[in-house]
Amino acid sequence: MDFSTMDRGQITLLGSAFCAMASMHFTVQLVSQHLFYWKNPKEQKAIIIIILMAPIYAVDSFVGLLDFQGSKAFFMFLDSIKECYEALVIAKFLALLYSYLNISISNNIVPDEIKGREIHHSFPMTLFQPRTVHLNHQILKQLKSWTWQFVIVRPVCSILMIALQLLGLYPSWLSWTFTIILNLSVSLALYSLVIFYHVFAKELEPHKPLAKFLCIKGIVFFCFWQGVVLDILVSAGIIRSQWLDVEHIEEAYQNILVCLEMVIFSVLHQYAFHVSPYSGDVFAKLKKSE
Repeated sequence: MDFSTMDRGQITLLGSAFCAMASMHFTVQLVSQHLFYWKNPKEQKAIIIIILMAPIYAVDSFVGLLDFQGSKAFFMFLDSIKECYEALVIAKFLALLYSYLNISISNNIVPDEIKGREIHHSFPMTLFQPRTVHLNHQILKQLKSWTWQFVIVRPVCSILMIALQLLGLYPSWLSWTFTIILNLSVSLALYSLVIFYHVFAKELEPHKPLAKFLCIKGIVFFCFWQGVVLDILVSAGIIRSQWLDVEHIEEAYQNILVCLEMVIFSVLHQYAFHVSPYSGDVFAKLKKSE
C-alpha cells in the first residue's frame, strides 16, 4: 500500500479502521477468556456486556466516518446507539455489584451484615432526600430505580430526537432541552453507582470495582465532554474543515477521537475485567473468602 498516493481523508479512514479492529481484537480476546472459564454466568454476562462497550463505540464511530456526508439525523442515530448502550452498561454494572454482594432486589435478599448502614447524601440530592438514610431493601430498590431510569429515558429521548429531526421540527432550544434532561438522567444514574460504591467499598475491594467504574465513567466522560469542547472550538472557528464538509467537521473529529480512545479502554478492560477471578484456584479462593 502506497501511503504517498493517499490523501488525508483516506489515511484517517485507514487509521480509524485499524483502531476499530484493534479494539475488537482485545475485546474478543477477553470475551473468549471469560467464555472459556464460564464459572459464574450471572456476573460474567454483565462483564461481557460492559466490555463490548469499547468495540461497539469504535465501530459505530467508524461507520460515521465512512458516511461523513450523512444527514444530521444519521449522525444523531449513530450517537443514539452509543448512548443507549451506555445506559445498558450502567445498569449492568450496578447488577454486577449486586451480584458481588449477593443482593437480589427481586427476591428481597439483602444480607443481614449490610442492613442499617448509613448512606450520606450530598447537595443537591439533600433537596429531595434526607441527608442520612439507613440501608434497607427499600433504599437498595431506590438506588436501582435511579440507575434504571436512564435506561428508559435515553432510548425515549433518542427516538423523539431522531423523529423531530426527520420532521424538521428540531430548533436549538429543543436540542438544549433534551441535553439538559439527558444530563440530569445520566448524572442521577452515576450518582447512585458512586453512593453504592462508597457504602460497600470494603466488601467490593477484592473485585476492583473502582477500576471497573473508572473504565465506564472514562468512556462516558471522554465522549461527552470532548463533544462539548469540539462544538465550542468549531463554533469559534478554531477548528476548520481540512478534508470534510465544514457542516460535519465536529462529528468527524469526535468519531476519530472515539476510535482512538476505544483502543485504550479495550486494553484497560484487560486489567479491570480480567478473567482471573473465574479461573482455577483464584475463583475458588474468592468464593471461600465471601
